[in-house]
Parts: sequence; C-alpha cells; structure tokens
Amino acid sequence: ELPESWADMQEPLLEGMCFTLKYLGMTLVEKPKGEDMAAAAIRRIVAMARVGARKFQKVILTVSPRGISLQDADTKEMVENISIYRISYCTTDKLQNKVFAYVAQSQESGALECHAFLSPKKKIAQAVTLTVAQAFQMALDLWEAAHAGR
Repeated sequence: ELPESWADMQEPLLEGMCFTLKYLGMTLVEKPKGEDMAAAAIRRIVAMARVGARKFQKVILTVSPRGISLQDADTKEMVENISIYRISYCTTDKLQNKVFAYVAQSQESGALECHAFLSPKKKIAQAVTLTVAQAFQMALDLWEAAHAGR
C-alpha cells in the first residue's frame, strides 16, 4: 500500500525504495527509448517467458538516485547494480499492465537491454515506474547542485 503523499517522500527514495518482483527476462533493443520499442520488447520477453516453463526468479528491486539494484529475494545475493546514468527508459506496459520494464546500456557490451519484471498488482508496476522517474529527477537535482558551485 502506498500512502497518498508518497510522491512527496524524498527521504526514503534517497535510501532506496524496494519492490519485490519476478524477473521475466531480457531482450536486446535497437533504440534507447520509445513506447513502441518498449512494448515490442516486452511482448518478446513475455512470449519467451511463457515458452520456458521455468519458475521466475523473485527479486528485490531497489530504486534510488544512484540507480536500480537487483537482489535475489531468496538468497539475498546481489544480481545486478545499474547506474541511473545507464538507464535510458522505463515503463509500465499498457497491455501487460503488471509488467514494469527498463532499458539500460550494458556495462560489459554497451548493448541496449530491455529487462522486464512482473509485479503482483498493476499499481505496483506503476509505482516502480514513478519511483524510477523520481529517482531520475533527484539524480539530476543532485548533479546540478554539485555542478552549480563550479
């Protein structure tokens, strides 16, 4: 449950807001952003996820102005840490409205990857998207504040 004023809660976001989601998978994309690109990538990921009858990895996705970190919900092992500066897009899919996805540039290959996650409710997927948007804004504000003194 998100409080009504959660958009005003900057403090918790600095620490990192956590969401428990299921990791659906990743696909490479050509463009860093765009609704159509993301929708097509999410369709591919969901289709591949349906084919493989495996259990989805449960992850704790933490959003902060530093970026997104993924931790295995069962083992607590760090899966990935994505800098906010490598994330180019995030969205909640219109058709698969419980799916949250983000596009980021791979640190290893430099390729653009779309990662998709299934949330228990549509509201949670939207909350993750809004939280990432807020984190972007905070990162920008912090960056501008740091560079204003020069």
